[in-house]
Amino acid sequence: MFHVNPNPGAEIHHTDPFAVPTGQRSPARRLRGRLAAPVTLWTAPGPAGLTVSSTLVAEGEPDRLLGLIDPEADLWPAIEDAGRFAVAPLGPSHRQLADRFAGLFPSPGGLFATGAWTGTPYGPVPADAGSWAGCRLDTAREYGWALLVEATIETVEIVTDTPPLLHHRGRYHQLP
Repeated sequence: MFHVNPNPGAEIHHTDPFAVPTGQRSPARRLRGRLAAPVTLWTAPGPAGLTVSSTLVAEGEPDRLLGLIDPEADLWPAIEDAGRFAVAPLGPSHRQLADRFAGLFPSPGGLFATGAWTGTPYGPVPADAGSWAGCRLDTAREYGWALLVEATIETVEIVTDTPPLLHHRGRYHQLP
């Protein structure tokens, strides 16, 4: 008898065999895990992409977007070269996509080989994304072990009101 996971996403074990025991984890890391975060997909011309759960929009004149990304990810050189990128909030149907761009799910043929994509000057976005933003890179600097990326939002496309995919305590969740 095979166990079939009714929810898409990469979960091989119910526990992480490589996880640091709870008592030995950094208190800041444990706190971060308790903050629910929206799951977004950042892409850039090239194409390159990365799942990011540390994205913040700051309204103003102009509107701004901030995020923490892995400086060693393929996404960063693509953003730096193009000077622009796209950010799409993901929904519950995008769990497998989020895992693929996070490096947790296989991507034979490359990250963009499966699924439908809409080309934009900022980078490809999933064709079924309910919304996305086109951003111009302003600056980036090391911040902790990440790269703090600051950008100006140049365009926003809102197609549908899609419920968010959330990341909390190492797992995806959706609103009831």
